[in-house]
This record gives sequence, structure tokens and C-alpha cells, in this order.
Amino acid sequence: MADESIVEKGGRVHAGAAEVIVDDEAELARMGYKQELKRDLTLLQNFGVSFSIISVITGIPSLFLYGLNTGGPAVMTWGFVVVAFFTMLVGLAMGEVCSAHPTSGGPYFWAAMLSEAKNAAFASWVTGWFNLLGQVAVTAGISYGCANFISTLATFNTDFVPEPRTTIGIYAAVLIAQGLINTFGVHLLKYINNISIWWHAVGTTAVVIAILAAAPTHQSGEFVFRKFIDNTGVDGVGWSERASPAYVVIIGILMAQYTLTGFDGSAHMTEETHNAAMSGSIGIIMAIGCSAVLGWFLILGLLFSIQDLDATINSATGQPVAQIFLDTVGEKGAIVLMVIVIGAMFFCGTFSLTSNSRMMYAFARDGGIPGHKFFHRVSEQSKSPIRTVWLACTLSFILALPSLGSSVAFSAVTSIATIGLYISYAIPIALRVVYRKKFVRGPFHLGPFSYPVAIVSCVWIAFISIAFILPQANPVDTQTLNYTIVAVGIVLAYCMGFWLLSARKWFTGPIKQIQEEEVGSDGTDRASSEDAARADDVKR
Repeated sequence: MADESIVEKGGRVHAGAAEVIVDDEAELARMGYKQELKRDLTLLQNFGVSFSIISVITGIPSLFLYGLNTGGPAVMTWGFVVVAFFTMLVGLAMGEVCSAHPTSGGPYFWAAMLSEAKNAAFASWVTGWFNLLGQVAVTAGISYGCANFISTLATFNTDFVPEPRTTIGIYAAVLIAQGLINTFGVHLLKYINNISIWWHAVGTTAVVIAILAAAPTHQSGEFVFRKFIDNTGVDGVGWSERASPAYVVIIGILMAQYTLTGFDGSAHMTEETHNAAMSGSIGIIMAIGCSAVLGWFLILGLLFSIQDLDATINSATGQPVAQIFLDTVGEKGAIVLMVIVIGAMFFCGTFSLTSNSRMMYAFARDGGIPGHKFFHRVSEQSKSPIRTVWLACTLSFILALPSLGSSVAFSAVTSIATIGLYISYAIPIALRVVYRKKFVRGPFHLGPFSYPVAIVSCVWIAFISIAFILPQANPVDTQTLNYTIVAVGIVLAYCMGFWLLSARKWFTGPIKQIQEEEVGSDGTDRASSEDAARADDVKR
């Protein structure tokens, strides 16, 4: 099935592989916004933001213990392949929409543009709040994981014993450091981004080569590709016995799906990227593809290098990845590898905060969050939304506080991040299918594969949204409750309740800053006229 329109943004129809020329500021003005953020990122740097946020060397080590206990090597290995395939489909569908509407608002702006006018505000409101939830949770998950690994490193050759209160203190320090970089080092972010790309690519490769080369023995292919483990039972009775091995497989793919999350960062940075209508989409696809290959490489390297499975799972360090480092390269080598991982996690959290703050800024610009008049402010000096940087830090810290009293808090935060972000991805993708006649393509599009890819993407997101609210440990009590459903429920109740009581009366969706660009001298809607003209050009 093909779209009625194949016209590219800017009103140009291009043949073959002709270069797409886009005036970024004019395109932004066409969507109703002024160029307030500094636009100086290249395609590589746009890709680098999503690549750094996905950060396989952050997601995989952070949830490696969860993966070993919930399905083991077989689920970790093959689950990552399956998840990477479906995530690429989601990325392709998102890239098509991003190319049509390259703005910092990302999914919530797309939802408004792709809906019927009467439903645009509601679609934008719901998408915005789920995206905000996911953004906050993914920042929390990344930076808390960084704090965990710093705590673990502090145990090497010392008597230090990590406790929840000390880890939460380290977590606060990590967030403050990342907030300060996003406040005072904005002009350095593009250079830090370049460093981060190489740190992740070279660092991950170096870690895998080092442990494989130094490992005294290696696990068999049978272990890596077929070994199934169910340690989900706190009392010894796991979910494979109480329910089914399939249940363990389903909840076990969380490690892979959480790792391959956050690629909407490229979309949120489009107002700061040259040739945004192409760069944002390509950045998304490149980030997923490179991360999928690098991530599988890392998983295989870690699994093949396990020396003693029980000792790795029950490591005194609390982190099986740290134990693998100790068993393969020794303490001094392990310190070097831990620094590589912690550095990657810190870069990842820094750019997650960058993306998070841009989304909040855009949502505040459109009146979507409480205190929007205060938070919609861009620093005159740095041309950066400083206030939303610290709002993001504060909310991320609050979300991690249950870790003080819950043994499954970290995996719950990662579930919240995954569900929140992917639901916000699914809504505009679904609307793009439902209202396909309204959609005007950008320079990046999927042609006849557009609808099948979009439909499969939505089905996959519906599946994981159910899977990741399920109980992860058996039996379920106050210590093992997966509070994902609580957090998601609170946000859902708030956005729906506030919408019905108040927001529906005043929230109109994305606000046009440049009304004169939208309305012609004869009083007609210029954007609508342009879209109609493009469709007519194609029909002719």
C-alpha cells in the first residue's frame, strides 16, 4: 500500500538520489516555531546523542544480573537478536515521522500533527506525558546504574560495603555533575559528544577483546546459546515452575529492550541539527543499527568469559560484570575496565539529560507541564534550557528513591523507562497509519513498506508494554513488587484526570510561535495550503 503523497518537505519532489536541500529555520518556521536553540550539530553528532543514550555498555552491564537470573544466556543472546529486529522496525517508522516533522517536541508534536484537529490536543497531551515519564525514568536508570558501578568499584581491595543510602548519595552526585555540564558546558557538548562516540565504540570493543583474550577458560557454545536459567524465585520456586518457562523468556527480554531505548534523542535534537529532516531520521536508524551489532558482541564476550557461573551470579561485588572482569584480567585490569564502563555510563547519562531537558523545554513551550511559563526559558548566554535541565535532575532523583526499600527497584525503573518511551513512540506511529491521507512525507520515507513496518511496530510495543509490568520475582511482596504499574498508573491517572478536569479547556497542543508564518494575508492557513499543493503536484 502506498501513500497518496511522496512530496518532500520544502515543497520539492526529488528524483533518484538527488540531494535534498532543506532550509532548517524556514522549515521550523513552517511548523510555527522560532529558532531559539543554537543549531550547530552535524549528522554524526545527532547520531552520537542517540548512540550515547542507547549505550550498550550501560544497559547490558546494568541489567546483566537480571538477565542471568531471568532466562540466562539463551534468553540474553537470542532475546537481544529478536528485540533488535523489532526495535529497528520501530526506529524506521519513527524516522519517517521525524523526517516529516523535525522539531524538539518529538513524539508529542508528531501526535498533534498526525491527528484530526479535534483530537490533536488530547493526542499530544497523552503522548507528551508518557514521553516525559520515559525520559525521566531512562535518565534515572542510566545514572543510578552509574552510581551502582561506582559503588562496586569502591569495593575493590577495600572494606567498603555498598548500602542503598550510600548509593543514592553517589547517584545524587552523578546527577549534579551531569546537570552542571548541561548548565555551564553547553558549548562543549558537541565535543563531549564526539568523545562519547569513540569512548563507546572503542571502549566496548576493548573490553570484549581484553576479557576474551585474558580469560583462563571459555564457556562452550552450548552454554552461551542454549543455557536456560530461572532464578526468579526468592524462595527457590521460580516463574518457570509456577507459571511457564515462556513467562520467564518474556520478562527476560527487559535487558535487551531497555538497552535499545532512548533513540528519540536524535528527534529531540533536530532543532539543533543541520539538515534536520534527514539527519534526525538517519541518526535514529544508525544509532539502533550500530548499537545492535555492538551490543550482541558485548553480550557474547561477557558470556563466553564467565569462569564460574554461581560465583558470578552471587558475586560479593554485587555486579556479575565486575566479577567477570576480576576473574579474567585481575584486579588492576578490572579497575581499568570498570573505569571504561563507568565513563560510558556517565556520558550516557549526560546526553540523556540533554535530550530529557529539550523534550521538557518543548512541552513547556506548548504549555504542557505545570509551571510552563517558568520552565519555558532559554538561557541568553548558552542558548540552552537550563531550568528544565534541573527539573529533569530533580524528577530523576525522586524516581530512584524507592531503591532505599525495594530489592527490585532498579529493574522497575528500567521497565518504567521502556514502557513510557515506547508508548510515546507508538502513538504517533499508529496515528500516521490511521490518518495516512493527511500525512505528508519528508525526505526520508519507507515507500510501500511504510504501513507494514508501522503496524508491526505498534503490535510489538503493545506486547512489551504488557510484559514489563508483570511480576519479575516470585513470590510477590512489598520487597519484590514490580512498581512499574504504580508509576505508569500514576502518570496515566494524572494526565487523564487533569485532562478531563482542566487541561481540555486550555491545552491546545503545540503552540505556534510564528502565527504570521502560518496565516497568509488572505487569512488562510498557509501550512494547510502548502500540504494540499504538494499532494496536487504528486497527483499531476
